[in-house]
Amino acid sequence: MPLPRLGTRSVRLRTAPAVFVVLAVALAGTLLASTLGGPRHGRTTGAPSDHVVIDVSQSRCGHGWTRPEPGVRTFDLHNSSDGAAEVYLEDPGSQAVYGEVEGIGPGTTRQLTVRLGKGAYAFKCVPDDADAVTGPTVHITGGERGPGAAPVTEHDLIPPALAYQKWVGGGLDDVVRLTAKLKDAIDAGDLATARSAWLPAHLQYERLGAAYDAFGDVDAAINGTDAGLPGGVRDKDFAGFHRIEYGLWHGASAAGLRAPATALVKAVTGLRDSWSQTRMDPAQLGLRAHEILENTVQFELTGRSDYGSGSNLATARANLDGTREVLSRLRPLLTTRYTDLPGLEADVDRAGHTLDGFRHGARWTPLDRLSRAQREQTDAVLGDLVERLASVATLCDPRRTV
Repeated sequence: MPLPRLGTRSVRLRTAPAVFVVLAVALAGTLLASTLGGPRHGRTTGAPSDHVVIDVSQSRCGHGWTRPEPGVRTFDLHNSSDGAAEVYLEDPGSQAVYGEVEGIGPGTTRQLTVRLGKGAYAFKCVPDDADAVTGPTVHITGGERGPGAAPVTEHDLIPPALAYQKWVGGGLDDVVRLTAKLKDAIDAGDLATARSAWLPAHLQYERLGAAYDAFGDVDAAINGTDAGLPGGVRDKDFAGFHRIEYGLWHGASAAGLRAPATALVKAVTGLRDSWSQTRMDPAQLGLRAHEILENTVQFELTGRSDYGSGSNLATARANLDGTREVLSRLRPLLTTRYTDLPGLEADVDRAGHTLDGFRHGARWTPLDRLSRAQREQTDAVLGDLVERLASVATLCDPRRTV
């Protein structure tokens, strides 16, 4: 089924900031393209002499580039049309993209900075409501060009999306099985066993992070928080794993947790049973690879999602597992587009090693028990990885070619 443009990860993420305003990020450790806010109207004033003003319109796309030279160059992309557009700087033969700017409003100017080298280049203007137009080809005879990437289409993303969706189906089977164990312990009045059973069930669900948008409203019933609820943790709509977590670690009785446990099992079972009829949006897969850990840094590493179990670092590790699963499905596309893919994979391993250092058998160190140095190291390792994953989201963002 179709998904919203930017998804959410449980109720607590519905206020999370958009991942991208302009898709222009560091690719393979080198600047692919940088975009700066240009003036609201007209052309850039006081621009350095090496800036080149490029027309963005259907009739004059790419016009204005009369002196092609190698090196780092900044283009002032001026939209002279009456509608919004996005612009790619590409090799017209291979269609490899060397820079892009999205959402250039009518009458406005945005900047694009790229490193140019030997080869052919052309600007492609892609209006919101019209066909794409490719401007004149420009040839540069010397220098080393920056990295480029072949565009990814939605068709390219269908096989990895289907493979990932099948994996999620198996994961939901495990969620149902583990959640049933949690419910059985609560029904038996054995809260010590229930506390032990809660974490494996919750972590298995957390590993499915890239699918949360496709889960729809049922995600709130499974993994929602009390954020935005008038009654907070006592609100009647506070449900799911975190509702049970709060009760288990705040002295609730087994009798008081039976109804939430029954509702949780019902929700995950219903989700599993309907999953085969659900269709994930392939275009969202690359974005999710970035979003899972971005949300981890925002919510797990700050303790905002802790309701008493002290298991945020375990959740962060499960989120990392989920990210790795997405990357494994995207790897065939990334191998030929992301030159520092081995470096990214090494960073994923490094993050896993860092988080595993806080595991002691079935127990994990709570966030408030970390030393300042441990907190800083964890934040830095996960934060750096989030920045790298932004490149994956950009590379796997389907581009219009016509």
